Amino acid sequence: MLGPGLTGFATSLSLILAIGAQNAFVLRQGLLGSHVFALCLFCALSDAVLIAAGVAGFGAVTGALPWLPQALSLGGAAFLIVYGALRARAAWQGGHRLTAEGRAGSVWAVLGTAAALTWLNPHVYLDTLGLIGAVSTEFDPGAAREAFALGAVLASFCFFFALGYGARVLAPAMARPVAWRVLDALIAAVMWAIAARLILGA
Repeated sequence: MLGPGLTGFATSLSLILAIGAQNAFVLRQGLLGSHVFALCLFCALSDAVLIAAGVAGFGAVTGALPWLPQALSLGGAAFLIVYGALRARAAWQGGHRLTAEGRAGSVWAVLGTAAALTWLNPHVYLDTLGLIGAVSTEFDPGAAREAFALGAVLASFCFFFALGYGARVLAPAMARPVAWRVLDALIAAVMWAIAARLILGA
C-alpha cells in the first residue's frame, strides 16, 4: 500500500503547495504566532473531509458510470498541464513577496477567515472533490484507494502544521521573491508529472 499512499501524498501536497490566499494566511498567522494550532487543525480537517468525500464519491459514481474515470483522468490531466504552466510562468516572472502585518485577532476571527478562504474557494472543490477524486480511481476500491486517501490527508496535516509552526523559520527566506520562484517551479514539475501519469493510465 506504500505506492498508493505516496501517490496520494504527492498529489495532495502538489496541489496544496500552490501559492494562494489560504496558505498566505496560515503563514501570516504563523509569523504572528496567533492561534496557530487551531488554524492548522481547522484547515487540515477541512481538507480531510473534502478528500474523503472526493474519494468515496468517485467510487460510488464510477460504479454506475464506468466511462467516467477515463474522462475525468483526461480532464484532470488537462487541468494539471494548464495549472502547471501557470506555476511555471509565475516562477519565470517572479514578483511574489510575503509580509506579515496587522493585528492577530481573536481565535474566532481567525477561524472565520480560514473558513471563508477554504469553503468559499471554488478551487478547493476542484482540487479535492474533482482532481484528487479522479486520481484515486487509478487504484482499485478497498485498501489501495484508502491508502491513497490517507496519504492525501496526511500531506494536508503535514503541510499546514509545518507551514504554521515553521513560519518563523521560513520568514527570512520567503520574504524574498526568488524563494517563491523556486517553489512555483517545483510545483509545476510535480503537476506535469502527475498529468503524464493520468494520460498514460487513461
